[in-house]
Amino acid sequence: MDGTDVARYALRAVVGGTMIAHGVRHARTLEGTAGWFRSVGFRGPKAQAVASAVVEVGAGVALVAGAATPLAASAVVGTMGVAAGSVHSTNGFFVMKDGYEFVLNLGVAAVAVAALGPGRVSVDRALGVDARLDGPRRAALAAGLGLGAAAAQLGLFWRRPDDIA
Repeated sequence: MDGTDVARYALRAVVGGTMIAHGVRHARTLEGTAGWFRSVGFRGPKAQAVASAVVEVGAGVALVAGAATPLAASAVVGTMGVAAGSVHSTNGFFVMKDGYEFVLNLGVAAVAVAALGPGRVSVDRALGVDARLDGPRRAALAAGLGLGAAAAQLGLFWRRPDDIA
């Protein structure tokens, strides 16, 4: 394993591990998570809480393993896009004021993981699927699919709390 593979794995592990931690937290506190989704304007808050836990843990595990890397990265981008669109974007940059600093960094890191590829120590490499797309296409897939999914989820399930009658 060379330095580039170490860097790829470190990035996959940090982004994936962060997603796993968030997903497990949501799964352990489903009622509280559902209440939070309701409070920020989501319809079907219990379903949103369950979906959040499943997607976050699944994407995290896939990233750590280097499995379906561009798709796993797109799930991170989508999750961060939903968080940014529903809560963080109107609060400025800094996370201490509930701004978009954290979600932006995690989303961009996920696109970077996709662009770099999973590396030698990965399920994708073991299956021989890691070289089917080049870096720019993997990044475009992760960003495009993730942002598209976020836009769809926000459009279908979210309304600003001020707009809910």
